[in-house]
Amino acid sequence: MLKQRPIIVEALTAAGLLAAPFLLPHIGFSPTTINRILIWGLFGIGFDILFGFTGLLSFGQSAFYGTGGFVAAYLLTVLNFPNVTVALFIGMIAAAIVGYLVGLIALRRTGIYFAMITVAIAQVFYFVEFNPLSAYTGGENGLPGVPTPTLSLGFTTIAFDTDWSFYAFLAFWYFVGIVIALRIVRSPVGVILRAIRDNPQRAAAVGHNVHGYKLTAFVIAAAYAGFAGGLLGVLQAFMPPDAFTFDTSGQLVMQTAIGGAGTLFGALVGATVWLYLSDFFQTTLHLGATWKLVLGLVFVLLVCFLRRGIVGGMADLVSVLARDQYRTAAGAHPPTIMVSHGAPVVPLPVRDGRPGGAEIVLRAEGLTKRYGGLVANNNIDFSVRWGELRGIIGPNGAGKTTFFKMLTCEVAPSAGRIVFEGRDITGRSVTEVCQLGLTKSYQVNQLFTRLTVRENLTIAALAERRGPFRLDIFSGVARVPGLTERVAQMLSLVHLSERADLPVSDLAYGEKRRLEIGLALATSPSLLLLDEPLAGLSPRERIETVHLLKAISRGRTMIVIDHDMDAIFELAERITVLHEGRILTEGTAEEVKGNISVQEAYLGGMAAA
Repeated sequence: MLKQRPIIVEALTAAGLLAAPFLLPHIGFSPTTINRILIWGLFGIGFDILFGFTGLLSFGQSAFYGTGGFVAAYLLTVLNFPNVTVALFIGMIAAAIVGYLVGLIALRRTGIYFAMITVAIAQVFYFVEFNPLSAYTGGENGLPGVPTPTLSLGFTTIAFDTDWSFYAFLAFWYFVGIVIALRIVRSPVGVILRAIRDNPQRAAAVGHNVHGYKLTAFVIAAAYAGFAGGLLGVLQAFMPPDAFTFDTSGQLVMQTAIGGAGTLFGALVGATVWLYLSDFFQTTLHLGATWKLVLGLVFVLLVCFLRRGIVGGMADLVSVLARDQYRTAAGAHPPTIMVSHGAPVVPLPVRDGRPGGAEIVLRAEGLTKRYGGLVANNNIDFSVRWGELRGIIGPNGAGKTTFFKMLTCEVAPSAGRIVFEGRDITGRSVTEVCQLGLTKSYQVNQLFTRLTVRENLTIAALAERRGPFRLDIFSGVARVPGLTERVAQMLSLVHLSERADLPVSDLAYGEKRRLEIGLALATSPSLLLLDEPLAGLSPRERIETVHLLKAISRGRTMIVIDHDMDAIFELAERITVLHEGRILTEGTAEEVKGNISVQEAYLGGMAAA
C-alpha cells in the first residue's frame, strides 16, 4: 500500500498528527507523553531503515542519539548559539559523521558480531561522556538551560514554549522525517536495502555494492537519532546523560518490535503503546518498581502473538486478503509455462564485448583450489569462445560447483588466474565481475523470498542500469531509464508475468528455478553461467526449461552445469568433463559419449562389462 498510494499515506499521516492533540488526551495521554512519543517515533524511523529495511540490528543507537543531543545542547547553552533549529541540524550532522566512522568499523562484521560491536561502541560513548568529556557534556549533571525554539515571521515571532505549541514544532519535524523516509524506501536505494535484508549474498552477486548501501543505512539511522536527541534536550530544557545509556537503545529496539519493523510507522505505534503502558502501570495501577516486570511480560506476549508487530500484523492481514482475491481470480492452479519450439523469442540485451575482436571470452589458467589438504580443483586450463554454449558434466564431488564459484570470483583460487574479456579478474569481488558482464545462477535458489517476483527482477536489473552504487535516495524506481521495460521483458521471458506481484515464497519450485535464471539474465551478462538449472524439475518442466535455455543462448555465451546428460548433450556445442577436480576430456557430445574414460568415471568398472 505504501508503494501504490504514496500521497494517501502522507495525507493520512498529516491528518493523524492534526487529530492527535484533540483525541489522545481523552484516553489518558498527557501533552508531555504525546511529545515524547513523537521524539521516539522520529528516533525509530532511522532505526527502522537500518533494522527493518536493511536487516542490521544495532544496539548502539544511543551513541548517536546522545551525540546529536549534546552537540546541539552545547551550542545552545555554552556557546549561546542563537538559532535552535540550526543547532539541531548541526547536532544531526555531527551524529551522521560519527555514524559514518562507527559504521566503517562495525560493518566489517555481520549478524551477532555486528550487534555486539554496536553494544560495545555505545558503552564507550557512555564512558567518554561521563569522564573525558564531562567538561563539555556536564557529566552526570547533563546540560541544563536548553532554550525553546522560536519562529520569526518578520511581523511577529512565534515561541514554542508551551506543551501544545511545542507539539506543533515536533509534529512538523516528524512529518518531514516520515516523508523523507518514505521517499528513501520507495527509491532504488530502498529496494536494494530490502534485498540486502533478505539475501545479501545474492544482492552482491547481481552487482550491488552491499557494504556501501549498508553504510548508507547506518549513516541515515545515525542522522535521525542525532536530530531526535537534539529534540529531547529542547523538550526537557535539559540534555540528560542517560541519552547515552544502553537502556535507551534497548527501549528503541523493543518499541520497534512492538509496532512492527519494516513499516516506518511501527516505531511511532510502539512508542505510543510503550509510553502509555509505562505511565498507566506507574500512575494508575501504582505498581511501583514492578512496572518494568509487567511491561516486559506485555512485550513478550505482543512479540509472541504479533511476530511482525502491530502495524506489521495489520499489513500482513491486508496482504493475505489481497492474495486470496488473486488466487480466486487466477484459479486453483498456477499458470504453467508453454514454450513453443517455433515461438518468437523476446530479444535479449547483451553487453558489448569482444575487445579487439578476441575469440576467447573466458580463460582459466592453472586454476587450483585447496581446502587444507583437500584439493577441490587441480591445475585446470579452460577457455570458452564468444557465442559458445559450453556444457560441464562430472560425477558428484568432481569439483564443478567450486570451479563455477572461482570463475565468478565467489571463491578465490589457491593458484592460477582467470581472464574475462581480456581483463585479469583474479581476486576481484563477485560484484565487480557481475558489473563486467559475468554472472551465474545458483544450484540452490538464492532469491529474495520476502519480496515479489517483480521486485526480485527489479533488484537485478537496477544493478545493470545504475551501476554498483548510487545514492538516488529521492528518485522513484520508475524513473530509472529502461527499468520497467527490462523487468517486463524478463517476466515474459521466464513466463512469470501472471505471477509478477506474488511473493516469491508463494511460487512453486519450478517457477522459482525460472526466476533464478531470470535474476541472472536481468543483469544483461555477456557470459552467463548456469549451475544445475534443471535440478529438481519434473520431466515436463525439464523439457520446457531446455527450450528456454535454447532461446536465451541465442547471441550469448553460456556455460551450463547439470547432471541431466540428455539435456546437456542436446544443448551444448562442446562439453567439458570434470573428474576428481581435473578436466578429464573435452569434445562434442558424440566424442564425450564414446570416451572410455568418461564411461569409467561415471560407471566405474561397469563400463568394460
